Amino acid sequence: MSLQRIPKACVFDAYGTLFDVHSAVAAHRSLLGDKADAVSNCWRLKQLQYTWLRSLMGQYVDFWQVTRDGLDFALEQEQIEGDDIAETLMSAYLSLACFAEVPATLRALNADGQPCAILSNGSPTMLAAAVKNSDIHDQLQAVLSVDGIGIYKPDPRVYRLACTALNLAAQEILFMSSNAWDVCGAAHFGFQVVHINRFGQPAERLPGNPVAQLTTLEGLPALLRSVAG
Repeated sequence: MSLQRIPKACVFDAYGTLFDVHSAVAAHRSLLGDKADAVSNCWRLKQLQYTWLRSLMGQYVDFWQVTRDGLDFALEQEQIEGDDIAETLMSAYLSLACFAEVPATLRALNADGQPCAILSNGSPTMLAAAVKNSDIHDQLQAVLSVDGIGIYKPDPRVYRLACTALNLAAQEILFMSSNAWDVCGAAHFGFQVVHINRFGQPAERLPGNPVAQLTTLEGLPALLRSVAG
C-alpha cells in the first residue's frame, strides 16, 4: 500500500478518529460501575447501526438524536435506570476528549501547507462543541456535517461534500478514519484513504482499500513528507 499522489487536502472523520467516543463514559464511570465498558461499547455500536439503518429506511434524524437513541438502548440492555444518568452522559458527549496526538498532528500538517478539514456524521452543534473543547478550530479549514443532505456515511453523497467544499477531485483528497467500514466507503468513492487502525481491526470484506495504515495520527505528517520528498 502506498500513496498514489500528493494530496491537496487532508480530511478527517471525527468520532473515533479525532475524538475518543469512549471518553464520555470514562469521565463518569462511577455512575455505571462495572457496567461502564459494556454501556460504552453498546452505545457506540447502536449509534453506528442506527445511522446505517435510518439511511436505508429513508428516516433521517440528526446525529444527536441517533446518539441519544443508542444510549437509551445501551442503558436499557444493561438494566440501568435514571434520566439523570442519560442526561449526564449526553452532556459529556459534547466535550469528548481528542486523542493525545491530534493537536500536534494538525499543527504539523498546517505548517507543511496541508489544508485540514473534518467530514463527519455529527451534527453541526456536536462538531462545534467537540472542536472547541479540543481547541483545534484554528487548524481546520472546514468542518463538514452530513446534516445538510440528510443521509449518513458511507453514502457517496457524504464524501462528495468534501469535494464540493474544498473544490477538489476525489483523488486529490487524503481521508483518515479509524472506522474500517468508513475507510472502505471513502476509498470506494475515490479518496486516497489512510486507516488509523487504533484498535487492530481486521480489514472489512467490502469494496475499497486504504493506501496506508497507521495506528495513530502521529505518523501522518512523516508519511506525507516521504511522498513529497
